[in-house]
Amino acid sequence: MRRPALALLAAFVVAAAPAPKPTTATAVFAGGCFWCTEADFDKMPGVISTTSGYTGGRLADPGYEQVSAGGTGHYEAVRVIYDPRRISYAQLVERFWPTIDPTDAGGQFCDRGESYRSAIFVTPEQRPVAEASKARLAARGVLPAHVATPVLTAARFYPAEGYHQDYYKKNPIRYRFYRFNCGRDARLKEVWAKGA
Repeated sequence: MRRPALALLAAFVVAAAPAPKPTTATAVFAGGCFWCTEADFDKMPGVISTTSGYTGGRLADPGYEQVSAGGTGHYEAVRVIYDPRRISYAQLVERFWPTIDPTDAGGQFCDRGESYRSAIFVTPEQRPVAEASKARLAARGVLPAHVATPVLTAARFYPAEGYHQDYYKKNPIRYRFYRFNCGRDARLKEVWAKGA
């Protein structure tokens, strides 16, 4: 009688044990030029890899020329693969905000148009986290205007052409010149003057 009871107890303990966290998870963010967004996320501990690409549009398998010309509805975005044991989705969202101008609905910095808009693309599980983060940001009153960055349902992600991947590593001088010339960091200081 003891043995079946012990076996039953052991089975219950195994069944009740929480499932281990997956070793990787995915998040998608649009923050204007994907070269810059990729570089910003690559610096975050717990991020395993980043991929520049296009999402949120109507055209299947778009290319850079089509997206940048406008009319496809796509955003330049970055797919972030991360280790949820080292960084949470909530932490990624919180770290995303200070890398963009969330008050600009028409693009980011010197890059204007639909493909350069900012957004957070979410799964159903991620939506409440992203929306709560956005609400907290709006309530803090640290920004010069309302938060225009939308939280959108995740759509198919298309990796960008190879020459766009890790652009900041492959072309460090051109990248630094572009980022400076676009006024990204100067505008970030201005927007976040009251604190991130």
